[in-house]
Amino acid sequence: MKVIAPRLPTPSSTARATARLPDDLLAEQVRRLEVFIAVAGSVWAFSLLMDGAVLPRTVGAVATSAELLIELFAVVTSLMLFLHVRYRKRAPHVAGMAFMLLNAAAVALINTWAHIPTRESMGHLSWVTFIILASSAIMPSTPRRVLAASLVAASLEPLGVWLAHLRGIDVPGIAATLALSMPSYVSAIVATVPSQVFQGLRRRLRQAQELGSYQLIELLGHGGMGEVWRAKHRWLARDAAVKLIRPEILGAGTAAAPILRRFEREAQATASLSSPHSIRLFDFGTTDEGSFYYVMELLEGRNLESLVREFGPLPAERVVYLLRQVCHSLAEAHSRCLVHRDIKPANIFVCRMGLDFDFVKVLDFGLVKVRQRNPMDTMVTSDHVTTGTPAYMAPETIVGDGDVDRRADVYSIGCVAYYLLTGELVFPSGTPMQTFADHVHSKPIPPSERTELSIPQPLEDLVLACLEKPRDKRPQNAEEILRRMESCHTSVEWTSARAQRWWRHHLPDLSGPLSSIESDTPDSVPVEVEAR
Repeated sequence: MKVIAPRLPTPSSTARATARLPDDLLAEQVRRLEVFIAVAGSVWAFSLLMDGAVLPRTVGAVATSAELLIELFAVVTSLMLFLHVRYRKRAPHVAGMAFMLLNAAAVALINTWAHIPTRESMGHLSWVTFIILASSAIMPSTPRRVLAASLVAASLEPLGVWLAHLRGIDVPGIAATLALSMPSYVSAIVATVPSQVFQGLRRRLRQAQELGSYQLIELLGHGGMGEVWRAKHRWLARDAAVKLIRPEILGAGTAAAPILRRFEREAQATASLSSPHSIRLFDFGTTDEGSFYYVMELLEGRNLESLVREFGPLPAERVVYLLRQVCHSLAEAHSRCLVHRDIKPANIFVCRMGLDFDFVKVLDFGLVKVRQRNPMDTMVTSDHVTTGTPAYMAPETIVGDGDVDRRADVYSIGCVAYYLLTGELVFPSGTPMQTFADHVHSKPIPPSERTELSIPQPLEDLVLACLEKPRDKRPQNAEEILRRMESCHTSVEWTSARAQRWWRHHLPDLSGPLSSIESDTPDSVPVEVEAR
């Protein structure tokens, strides 16, 4: 399969992309701004308490009514801005600059209105300087905006001195006032440095999170083979799941080669399948930094492992309904001489697909093997290692038989069906080694003896046939399982209407009306990446 390098964004699109912070960095900046506002508001509240109650009763220092009103105003505005940032989470750069200006205005009013401004009182470093420097490290804005807001904040004290002059108060002259306010103006220039650092950081984050036409939005999961991100197409109204392997995960030298072969093999195998019950692949490529990725559809629902853990064993009619779809995907894979080798509930996703509920998608073809058309030939890509998940591995895989074929998937389907019907593993041993030994030598207990739910005899016979130790006694491929399931009639059939009612009752958040393309994307559950 041809590896496609992602298209580089144009300068205009890059400028638009860096105009705002990435979502993860924006969330961090919002949290920092909340803390900053809370701390500053607490300082104002403490100052109000000391000036209004403590100092007058202890040392006889009485604050002016104007000073107390200004401090009360600062406390109220701090609380209002805190609530705005906490619950609205919109335009935090505007809220940050507004908070800096309000604090600077409060300090300027205290220094030039509540008290008479003199050369001695203005000769100390003003709190405005600290407000400007602290705010610049918090506000997620551009250097130009930070400079403009900081210059306005630094000018508030000179403005207050001029207003005091208009009131007839003897104040320092213009030159002296500007000289005494010089630290605030210097801090306004220094304040642009943190914003420049933030701007460079968000630009690098944007570049690192751009994969062709897709923008990484949220990390959804990670494991031994890489990461899964929710991503959005920059032009289409479509979210996707991006499976990503970064260079640091690959390692160096020959250690990276098997991982890359498996990653590419998974993408190729997934792209070759057209069954609606196989996960769809949209794109595959590498980034300039050496990261490998492929883009898949984003699914809404649960994998079968979490579904059983949350809601318990499934009724027989639903198990038949789901397994038919699993076998539909695997039947095509087997017809193309592909063996999945890691069929398990965690790799089978049941979701909502358009108006259809209980729609199955088979995931993670990372352990896929390609066989020659001649059944006597062995695997084309033999790893000479035991791979898969112990609870769902066929005996021939465990003992290291080099000629593992599609009947290994059949055994795994039997293990999956057993788990869905009973809520328990075929061999629930405590250690992997005991599980291996049981799969090779032990006879499974019939599923009907491990559940109170009714299981039709033909279905139980089919499950036990899939779990036969000798491969020749099992169904020979997924298509044969499909044919044999035609005889697995249940007293009540599971239908799309029943599935929809179940979803509306148990998963209402995922069964509501479909969103329009302008609406926000609903909560989605992506392809899972699990450590082996």
